[in-house]
Amino acid sequence: MLDGLRGENSIAELCRREAIAESLYYSWSKDFLEAGKKRLAGDTARNAATDEVRRLRDEARALKEVVAEQALDLRLIKKSIVGDGEDPA
Repeated sequence: MLDGLRGENSIAELCRREAIAESLYYSWSKDFLEAGKKRLAGDTARNAATDEVRRLRDEARALKEVVAEQALDLRLIKKSIVGDGEDPA
């Protein structure tokens, strides 16, 4: 079907090669394009609310907290080294 949508071959030629009726090809093509339109039109809100997305967001938040804590620890260590008169680099 994708060959037909791309226009690489005629629909009649594709249907002969695959041994299907042209009416079946057009029915599949219509279903395929309608499903694509529906997917592009609004399924994104549904997908954004899935448990997996929530879990991944929670995991990202936790990882950001770890990075922030490590950055703070590093800053405190550098300040203590500078306070001891050593070069912070």
